[in-house]
Amino acid sequence: MKVLVTGVSGQLGFDVMRELLARGIEAKGASRSDFSLTDFAAMRRFVEVHRPTAIIHCAAYTAVDKAEDEPELCREVNAAATGELARLAKEVGAKFLYISTDYVFPGTGEDFYEPEDEKAPCNVYGESKLLGEEAAREALEELFIVRISWVFGENGKNFVKTMLSLAERGIAPSVVADQTGRLTFASDLAAGIIHLISSGADYGTYNLSGDGPILSWADIAKRVYERAGHSPDEVTPVTTEEYYAGQEGIAPRPLSSVLDLARIKATGFTPADSTERLEAYLQELL
Repeated sequence: MKVLVTGVSGQLGFDVMRELLARGIEAKGASRSDFSLTDFAAMRRFVEVHRPTAIIHCAAYTAVDKAEDEPELCREVNAAATGELARLAKEVGAKFLYISTDYVFPGTGEDFYEPEDEKAPCNVYGESKLLGEEAAREALEELFIVRISWVFGENGKNFVKTMLSLAERGIAPSVVADQTGRLTFASDLAAGIIHLISSGADYGTYNLSGDGPILSWADIAKRVYERAGHSPDEVTPVTTEEYYAGQEGIAPRPLSSVLDLARIKATGFTPADSTERLEAYLQELL
């Protein structure tokens, strides 16, 4: 197997590439320096030169708020480029796996979202990722679409590091309490993604996230403060509306990002418990 990973400098692409190499799988990473997702000719040249047998498409336009001001660019990167890359995968005979998002769902439900549930994105970013799914399906009859949520990468900044920094500086933050989900470590996502393309799993659409208890961002912040030796009461839970009050250019956010994991579990992959992973990560940092 020879795998092309797009977005290799991002938090997910970085861990996918690292996991592939750790397993001894031949892999080639692509970043903006290799080709822009708006330059289809450069994309074609790159794929034709390297001729992968599988493509994991992690690269995306992910600036959720900014997307509201430049929807055309967001759709070109997340939808048009995805369709083009899927067509190239078909031409070279490569498996294709597209990383999508829980933002394709309305984010208002109380139940876990299953892959076939109603799609009703609440913002431009979510709409563009749903269009990317549709573009990929138009190009390929057989492919993997993997919807992820609350991605947490150790490569670069992340929410936990930010909360630890605030605690160390004696800052008592207000943190959103009405958005719920489960932290998903990028390294665990990488393991699940590689499992799908290498295990003989059926093509289709999968949800992939951390498992375990459902928490809010405020719940996670309180756990971080407590583990850092501070009172969790230093974290003030607020609503999304309260948090963004007075700010302009803020895209709507889903309140529920909880994904049903039955389908991915049926392939033999066991998602990690997000609270256990958080505890282990905090032990590394503290």
